[in-house]
Amino acid sequence: MADDNGNVLTDIAPHSIERIHLVGVAGTGMGSFAGMLKAAGYHVTGSDESVYPPMSDMLAAWGVSVMTPYAAANLDAARPDLVIIGNVIRRVNVEATEVRARGIPQMSFPAALGSLVLAGKHSVVVAGTHGKTTTSALLSHVLVSAGTDPTFLVGGVTLNYAGNFRHGNGPFVVVEGDEYDTAYFDKGPKFMHYRARTAMLTSVEFDHADIYRDMAHYESAYDGFAATLPEDGFLAVAASYPNAVAIAQRSSRAYVATYAADGNAEYVSQNPRFGPDGVRFGIREPRGPAGEFLLPMSGHHNIENAVGVYAATRALGLSSDQIRKGFATFQGVKRRQEIRGEVGGVLVIDDFAHHPTAVRETIAAIRLRYPDRRLWAVFEPRSNTSRRNIHQSEYTAAFAGATRALLRVPEPHDKVPEHERLDIGRVVAALRAQGIDADASPDVEELLGRVATGVRPSDVVLVMSNGAFGGFIPSLLERLHARLG
Repeated sequence: MADDNGNVLTDIAPHSIERIHLVGVAGTGMGSFAGMLKAAGYHVTGSDESVYPPMSDMLAAWGVSVMTPYAAANLDAARPDLVIIGNVIRRVNVEATEVRARGIPQMSFPAALGSLVLAGKHSVVVAGTHGKTTTSALLSHVLVSAGTDPTFLVGGVTLNYAGNFRHGNGPFVVVEGDEYDTAYFDKGPKFMHYRARTAMLTSVEFDHADIYRDMAHYESAYDGFAATLPEDGFLAVAASYPNAVAIAQRSSRAYVATYAADGNAEYVSQNPRFGPDGVRFGIREPRGPAGEFLLPMSGHHNIENAVGVYAATRALGLSSDQIRKGFATFQGVKRRQEIRGEVGGVLVIDDFAHHPTAVRETIAAIRLRYPDRRLWAVFEPRSNTSRRNIHQSEYTAAFAGATRALLRVPEPHDKVPEHERLDIGRVVAALRAQGIDADASPDVEELLGRVATGVRPSDVVLVMSNGAFGGFIPSLLERLHARLG
């Protein structure tokens, strides 16, 4: 697809360019891609409206020169052979407009990743509504641990590598496969550009209501993705999502294998035992029992994702023992069940959960890990979908296991009409009817005060948001130190 000037590329030879400029470089994905390109030997610059820590510090450490704000003059300084346009950039952006006017070759981030990183490599893509970041990070770590020297790019900061990308020289490249749209000039899903040969499909539930009309439209994106795998490819799909299995079986030419935490699947876990160090479980594969594994995480959903990683990495040629070592040494991902601190016996955990399924599974996982402690579930519905009443009833069932639930009432959003907004009052009423001590407020300071004054030693506070939540966690830790520390 090309714009009016015909300078939008979907493919480019990696060695045909030297200088690359990224417009919208301060985003997590774009910034990390800039670092990856720099590590690959390109001269890399970027621009954004404003750049703040930690991304500003990371870009500086990687040697990526950043210009602010957006301006036509940035292109004079960068002198790019190729411009990569982030998906937050609108057509009217001053630099995007100037790129078209000058006829400079431009690509979307996903298309550039496909051409400059994935070409000639074995692309391993983790797709699905839930669990993509942790699962792709785990898969990447297993491959590193096994000595395959992979490249990876995932959507969160991996604690094993203090970053969300790695540039390796081995044959495998692991990519978190996002179904969100690609750029202002390409409204198709990002993962359509990722040249998957091996893939995982963790789940398919309706999300991204801002770009998908309904469930059928959303599922069609995954149909398209599954169809991109070659005949000699491998697709591992979660049996707990029958619609995902159906998508894989009807659309993919690759071999399709099912996996599950329990039940009927080709790869399935056995006898899970949860504890403070994580979960121990067995795996049964088509070849038979594979022995016991330790995963330093909690939750049945993480077991299921790990079994999927086992299936995918076995298909890539790893042994059970290599995978076992990788699982046991995985440190996790920031903002995924991340322990942010323990003050006066109060444990504070940060998680990215926002979809009701993610909220439910995260609470269940923390409850399994800390079964005897009071659990506070503090939730901010911030994403476009979570602000809507699409999942109204699902949220009322998502807080089982919590002792107390505090919800932030979302600020009005011009893209979410009033009649489509999530009714937090109804959610709170339903939770109270279930015996959960629930409340809500639009004011972060008020929610913070309730937690800081109400917790007692041995409590666990689980904070869930896909944003900064108004600095909730740092402020809470500061108050706990003043009160209990």
